Amino acid sequence: MSSAQETEVPGERASGQVRCLVVDDHAAIREGVKLILARDREIAVIGEASSGDGAVDMAERRRPDVILMDVRMRGMDGFEATRRITAAHPAIAIILYTAHGERGLLAEGLDCGARGYVLKDAPPDDIIRAVKRVAEGGAYVDPTLASELVSPKATERIPALSTREREILGLLANGFSNPEIAARLFISPETVRTHVRNAMAKLEADTRTQAVALALRYALID
Repeated sequence: MSSAQETEVPGERASGQVRCLVVDDHAAIREGVKLILARDREIAVIGEASSGDGAVDMAERRRPDVILMDVRMRGMDGFEATRRITAAHPAIAIILYTAHGERGLLAEGLDCGARGYVLKDAPPDDIIRAVKRVAEGGAYVDPTLASELVSPKATERIPALSTREREILGLLANGFSNPEIAARLFISPETVRTHVRNAMAKLEADTRTQAVALALRYALID
């Protein structure tokens, strides 16, 4: 039996709203997150779940655009739920949302297919920003996590990124979209995409989110 709990948004949702699912095994945290997201009219919380199993079930039935997923839950944790959901529905963007800033969690989380990682003590505006970024196809890594990542060993080869590649990955890590980066750096969005592709190749990353995580791990960006 699923432990998912549905919450319908009253009235008709506006076209273009980001449909969001909130997953956490603590009801108070779910309520808090829903209140934060309700501050933005471009986001609609379409449901909630209290477990990884419930998240998988609701993702199948409701097909949200974005899932804010707790990491530590009884039974199926957020990592496994993320693996299952992204395998079945690659279009669903998952943000891992946790109070745990332990070393290694970021890499494990992004390796399982998440597009973002946000700490529970992040400012509300950052949480809203993260949801919108991943909904647009971008990546979001909480900037405070840089200090939590394991520094590379002295014997480990650190990829050589250009100054521009590092600059762009740094902006991606802070949640900027390709068009915003292009405007900020006075280059075209296509040039931004080219630099991201080149950085991904050098870092041997499968996704731009993973490239950001690796760049943070290697201290190539702040």
